[in-house]
Amino acid sequence: MNISILVFGKHNFIATLPDQIRCATAFNVEVIDNLNQAVSRIQMTPPDIILVQASLDGSMELCSWLKDQTKLSWIYCILFEDRSQQLADRTKYGWQRELEMSAAALKQGADAYIWHLIEEKTEQTLAELSANHGLILAQLTVGLRKAQKYRDLIQTNDMLSAIALSDSLTELNNRRALEWDLPRQIKKAKTQKTSLSLIILDVDHFKKVNDTHGHLVGDRILQLLCQRLRHNLRCQDTAFRYGGEEFVILLANTTDEEALLVARRLNRVVSDKPFLLSNKLTINITISLGTASLKAEDDDQGVSLLHRADQCLLQAKTTGRNRVIASNYLSHVPHLKVVSS
Repeated sequence: MNISILVFGKHNFIATLPDQIRCATAFNVEVIDNLNQAVSRIQMTPPDIILVQASLDGSMELCSWLKDQTKLSWIYCILFEDRSQQLADRTKYGWQRELEMSAAALKQGADAYIWHLIEEKTEQTLAELSANHGLILAQLTVGLRKAQKYRDLIQTNDMLSAIALSDSLTELNNRRALEWDLPRQIKKAKTQKTSLSLIILDVDHFKKVNDTHGHLVGDRILQLLCQRLRHNLRCQDTAFRYGGEEFVILLANTTDEEALLVARRLNRVVSDKPFLLSNKLTINITISLGTASLKAEDDDQGVSLLHRADQCLLQAKTTGRNRVIASNYLSHVPHLKVVSS
C-alpha cells in the first residue's frame, strides 16, 4: 500500500531522519510547519502516520488534538524529542528523567516518543545514532501495521454495511437503507432549499402470481421488474425494496409535477411489455404508484412524506390499480389526479 506520512516540522528536520523514510518510493511524505495548516490537511486528507518535531510551536497541541478526534485517533503519531532543554535534562538526570518525559508525551497523545539524536550536534557515537535510526524505523513499522489494519477494518465495515443495506433478491437498497437515506435527503433538501419527491409502488395482484406459478417465479418477476425499473430511472433517483412487492424511489431535486412524469413512465414501461420467464412462460404484470413531494411542515425522518405517498398508493389500488395518483391532488377526492395506462 502507498503510505502517506505527514511531517509536522521544519524542512531541516527531514534531513535528520533515516534515508529509508526520506528516499523510499513507497512513502508519500509531506512537510508542514504551521499548526492550523496541519490540522486542515489532516481533516481533509488524513495521513497514515504523523511525525512531529517537538521543538516546533504547536507540536504537543497537535498530538493532543489528534487523539481527541474520534475519527482520526487511529493515525499513528510519533513525537521526536529534539528540544535542547529536554535533551540536556536527559543527559543530566539519566534514565529516570527519560522515563518521566516519555510517560508525559504518551499521556498527551503521542503513540511513540523518540529521543532524536543528531550526529553533527551531539557527541553520540555512530553506533548510538544507528540504534536510534533503528528505533525510528521500528516505530514506523508499527505505524504501517496499524494503518494496514485500519484499512482492512474499513474495507470489512464497508462490505458489511453494503450487505446490511442491500436486498439480496433484487440487489436494490433495502428498507433499512431507506430509513438511513431519507432523513439525510430531507435535511439536504431543506438546507439547500431544493425539491424532493418520492414514489411508492406496488405490484398489482402479486399474490395471484405466487399462487398460480409458485414463489420462485414470483421472485424472478421481482428481479426482472427491478431491472426494468433501474433502466428507466434517472441518475439522481434511488430505488429501495420497501417490503415484499412494494418499492420506494427517492427523487432528488424533483418537483411534484416531475415526480408524476417519472411515475407515469415507470407505470408504462412495466405494463407495456410482458415479462419473459422462459420460452413457455410469459407473464403480464402492472403496478400501482403513489407520489408525494416534500413540504416545509414535514418531519425530518420522512414519516409524513412516506405516509402521503402511501395514501396515494392505497387510493390507486382501491380505484382500479395500474395507475398513478399524486398527493398534491389527494385532497380533491373524488377528483383525484389519476393517470391510467
